[in-house]
Amino acid sequence: MGVRVEMPSNQPLVLLREVAGERYLPIWIGAVEATAIAFAQQGVVPPRPLTHDLMKDVIGALDAELREVQITEVREGVFFANLVFSTGAEVSARPSDSIALALRTGTRIVCAEAVLDEAGLAVPAEQEDEVERFREFLDHVTPEDFDAH
Repeated sequence: MGVRVEMPSNQPLVLLREVAGERYLPIWIGAVEATAIAFAQQGVVPPRPLTHDLMKDVIGALDAELREVQITEVREGVFFANLVFSTGAEVSARPSDSIALALRTGTRIVCAEAVLDEAGLAVPAEQEDEVERFREFLDHVTPEDFDAH
């Protein structure tokens, strides 16, 4: 769904939505990662590659492909993810970095059912108007909104 800043803590979060269901998964992330995700969503291409752009270029240079990002578990509020490559290799990564890379490569993001059961938030259909307002917010947010002070 995108990134937003949670108030009053001013902490960025990324919000994922279940494709076939009504659950949302909020993951609190750092300001740098929030900016990287917002850049990818808005199609911003920096003059020099940022870390996630560099990762994408390195993967391509190695003739590999990112096949899937898996959000695998949550322990004491900390989320874990794996990057799954065409070579069969799997690399442990933070979900925020994994999502930023997935957006740059067009890779699907999947989440373990146990993670959705523990940390997912169900949003009934009658609350969809609130979700629509959030989508509208995402359409107008800029990377500068995540500038850490």
